[in-house]
Amino acid sequence: MQEDARRKLIKAAMKAPYLTREEEHALAVRWKDHQDQEALHRMIMAHMRLVIAMAAKFRNFGLSMSDLIQEGHVGLLEAAARFDPARDVRFSTYATWWIRASMQDYILRNWSIVRGGTSSAQKALFFNLRRLRNKLQKPGEPVTPSKEIYQEVAQALRVSEADVAMMDARLANSDTSLNAPLKNDNDPTTERIEFLVCNAPQPDEVARESIDGERRAQWLRQALGTLNGRELTIVRERRLSEEGATLESLGATLGISKERVRQIESRALEKLRMALIKRHPEVAA
Repeated sequence: MQEDARRKLIKAAMKAPYLTREEEHALAVRWKDHQDQEALHRMIMAHMRLVIAMAAKFRNFGLSMSDLIQEGHVGLLEAAARFDPARDVRFSTYATWWIRASMQDYILRNWSIVRGGTSSAQKALFFNLRRLRNKLQKPGEPVTPSKEIYQEVAQALRVSEADVAMMDARLANSDTSLNAPLKNDNDPTTERIEFLVCNAPQPDEVARESIDGERRAQWLRQALGTLNGRELTIVRERRLSEEGATLESLGATLGISKERVRQIESRALEKLRMALIKRHPEVAA
């Protein structure tokens, strides 16, 4: 269906009559001053050849010609909306920039799931690297470009050699779906994703740990209720805080010796253990 629509559009574009400079100017004035839809339609159809020709130049990026033509059509409409017929310039000259920009933005968004070419220098590198590399590379040279070629490309496009090498590597390798079948596998239904190793816990393990953690925290809160105020203070400061207070500092705070703090801590921990075993005998197993 999409291919048939593309063919019909190309056929209609090729049949559309060329416009003279005077006809083009008159249509542009009618559209700009009066929003004449018929004038806009004639201008657009007369320049769809330009869109199709430019889409053909970008076909090596592996994207659909129909989509490229559609994006170019959007750029052509944008050019028509911004064109000033009072200036002494042909509409085709003005529209070329908008058509190319629209197609290039579409390619950068859809060529790979990894975004690239966000700056003007990177965009120029993306669209000109292959052409410059093929121009500089001599017949019979290795497929992998030499450092000298990277240097010349970097100088021509005013980017670093590292950027040239990185972009060349990106252009040499396309995205691969994790759901794509393995070509060398005997089972055609085997997908790449099946060989990815994940060391993270399974969902049931995560849920179990979460539930068990909440249960143990509740048991501890109940057991802490059996301690008196001083025992609770020492256990919290010594065992339940991240830094853990020293015996000396707690002794100074409570006005007792560090040995007395140790004794109270030992007794409190035993009380906690007995409280837990009494309420939950399974913890003693």
